[in-house]
Amino acid sequence: MIDHALSRFSRLILRYPWQVLLLFLILCALSIGYTSRHLGIQNNTAQLLDQDLPFQKVRLELERAFPQDASTLIVVVESETPEQTALAADVINRRLAAESSLFESTYIAGDDAFFRRQGFLYLDTEQLEALSGKLIEAQPFIGYLSQHFHFAGLVDIVVHALENRETDSAATLDTLLAAIDQTVVAANQGRSHLLSWQQLLTGTGQTQNRTRRLVIAKPYLDFDQLMPAEQPMRYLRELVAEMSALHPGVKMAITGEVALEHEEMETVNHDMLISGIISFVLVCGALWLGLRSARLLLATLIVLIIGLLLTAGFAAVAIGHLNLISVAFAVLYIGLGVDFATHLCLHYQECRSQNMTADDAIIDSMTAVGPSLLQCALTTAIGFFAFIPTDFKGVAELGIISGAGMFIGLAVSLSLLPALLKILSSRARPVRHSAGLPPRFYSFPFRRALAIRIAAVSLAFIATLSLGGVSFDSASINLRDPHSPSVIAFKRLLENQAESPFAISALADNLDQANRLAERFAALPSVHQAITFSDLLPMDQARKLEIIDNLNLMMPTQLSHFADVHQASDVRAALLTLQRALQKSATNAAAPLSESRINALHTHIAEFIQRADSAPRPDAVYKNLEDRLLTLLPHTLSLLRDSFAASPVTLDGIPDSLRRHWVSGEGKYRVLVTPAEDLNHREHLQQFVNQVMDTHASVFGLPIGDVTSGQAVVDAFIQAFSSALILIVLLLLLMTRSVKSTLLVVAPLLLAALLTGACNVWLNNPFNFANIIVLPLLLGMGVDSGIHIVQRLRHRPNDIDNLLHSSSARGVFFSALTTLCSFTSLAFNNHQGTASMGLLLSIGIVLTIICSQCCRQCEQG
Repeated sequence: MIDHALSRFSRLILRYPWQVLLLFLILCALSIGYTSRHLGIQNNTAQLLDQDLPFQKVRLELERAFPQDASTLIVVVESETPEQTALAADVINRRLAAESSLFESTYIAGDDAFFRRQGFLYLDTEQLEALSGKLIEAQPFIGYLSQHFHFAGLVDIVVHALENRETDSAATLDTLLAAIDQTVVAANQGRSHLLSWQQLLTGTGQTQNRTRRLVIAKPYLDFDQLMPAEQPMRYLRELVAEMSALHPGVKMAITGEVALEHEEMETVNHDMLISGIISFVLVCGALWLGLRSARLLLATLIVLIIGLLLTAGFAAVAIGHLNLISVAFAVLYIGLGVDFATHLCLHYQECRSQNMTADDAIIDSMTAVGPSLLQCALTTAIGFFAFIPTDFKGVAELGIISGAGMFIGLAVSLSLLPALLKILSSRARPVRHSAGLPPRFYSFPFRRALAIRIAAVSLAFIATLSLGGVSFDSASINLRDPHSPSVIAFKRLLENQAESPFAISALADNLDQANRLAERFAALPSVHQAITFSDLLPMDQARKLEIIDNLNLMMPTQLSHFADVHQASDVRAALLTLQRALQKSATNAAAPLSESRINALHTHIAEFIQRADSAPRPDAVYKNLEDRLLTLLPHTLSLLRDSFAASPVTLDGIPDSLRRHWVSGEGKYRVLVTPAEDLNHREHLQQFVNQVMDTHASVFGLPIGDVTSGQAVVDAFIQAFSSALILIVLLLLLMTRSVKSTLLVVAPLLLAALLTGACNVWLNNPFNFANIIVLPLLLGMGVDSGIHIVQRLRHRPNDIDNLLHSSSARGVFFSALTTLCSFTSLAFNNHQGTASMGLLLSIGIVLTIICSQCCRQCEQG
């Protein structure tokens, strides 16, 4: 019945070839127009899984409660000194706040007017007492420098300390001279380095001495655009470039959920374009090897391109967008959709070489190959459609698009290709086989059937033992380009306990419940801190305020007298004075400093003077050193002045700008849980998530999303693989009506799947969100070669001796070659998820073809 229908359909196509071509051109134009207007990109990784999953519901609840903390950009600002970091972060924060059309909100984590005023209250009492002692000890120094704010005044203080041999202040003097020496050495080497007075006066162990700050901004995202964050990211990149030029000692990087997704889309778009081009070129090369006819190659390419455009139109109509996984449909279609045309063209070519007319050759090709193409489209589509019922929405959408694409490709090949062959038909030519392999090659599976069976069983045994090492990498960060700036910055943040973006949040109905929950979280080995709104209330406030009041009695006068910019002085003369004092101190056995410290600074000053005097503008070099030494002092003293204004803190007095990160508008309280370990390591990530979720299930954060998504994807894989296997077995039973024949087809497929999984272990290429779709697809594609061979024997039962030299066998070979060429292009993508999918597909296809052909030929032997 199918043969008869295909014969009649072929004759109809041959009567109206130009009309058929015109029809497809019109459909293609309509598809291009609709696709360009309606097909978007969904780059939100949270949308890749079903929104009804439990962890997705918790995520949505948290985003409703604290929308300002969802979908944010993080600007990581770092430098050698906390002052430079704070100043640069403040400029970035103010610039972003001014761009209200691009950014909804922006703030510096842990740094605002409240924390600058009340910061001392959040130190431990012992820390504050130690800091108080340092400031009291530095009070005479600050007092003198406030009246003589220039380099010469700084030298006067050092010379006075050296000449008076004050052993009580030896440690402070040694620290000061070390800082001056470090700055002079940097100047001699041409490095950008400013002296940090904050570290000098307060000690590097204080929490305020942070050389890294995070500016967190929530951008407006335009989801009507291909790249929703394009405008905010462009502005932010320009700002970072501008700031880097103005502050060469400050390093800035953009990361966060939005930046990661934006750069991922940039990578995917670029790589898919390159992969598509490479795939197309490689497929063209493989087709040329197989067809050796420009006319047939042209017809095949036209069919391929039109089928691809129509499939894109279907995606626009049926889904409306592509996600980070379904965007690979084009490469998949190129690799698989061309198979239909390849088989038809090879059989047509074979018929023409036997002196058939063009029309007879087309009709014979349709009836001989058409039924097997229909069956192959069905089995391949099953591999794609098997993901539709799963919770893995990203792959389900790929399944819908690519599965439908198989039938679109089949329809185009069975209708447009005959029309093109009619239009482009020429005189018959003998087929030039490109294989040219010796006969012993073709007979090898028959001659070594027993050895091949033993090898297959042995490989299956070894592969089974290796499957214990199969793993699933649920970290979405590992799917992205590891050289992407946002990925590099993100992984660096994961190493830090306090700043890790892989924190987990929970919601509580009241503060007491939040505090009890935090106590349970804090007791977990994998947890660094569990923070609630209550932690914004400083401990031991009375004692700390007393210490601050004592400092207020001693230091406010000096702090208020400091100018914002230091005065100019004779730096060269001051350096010579310091040199003489150091030389005199070095010869004095009672000097409070070590001889090595004195000699090093003396030598470095001499080198600097020599370098400065030989410069074209010596005054500029000396002024530069003065700026390096004194520029940051006013900022440090301004911070101290603000901190001396601390007052009692109550929870009711916490400003709204800070409160809204911990208490929602509906009265929900947030518990923030930070990890104790570096979550770049998969085992630490799994342990952190498991312990937190075992304690309280209703939590969410990026680590929860990764791990629970991974489990959902594994479940989806098991469901899809089982469904594909069952459906393919049923289809084969229906087609062959033989259990033995069905087992002979399925057994090599399962062996290939087993070996593919083992190769993943051997190559250290763990399964992930992208490549886990491979095995169900291989089941669908793997039966195709068997279907073509069986159909060939059914159509020409007396041609078994020439089976391996037939157009069907050549079609199987070149179809596998074109598919391999197409998928191999994915393996070289920068996006690690796509690359791993391409690698696994390439390995799987090779193993599937080898296992299928060897096993079937052994059985025939």
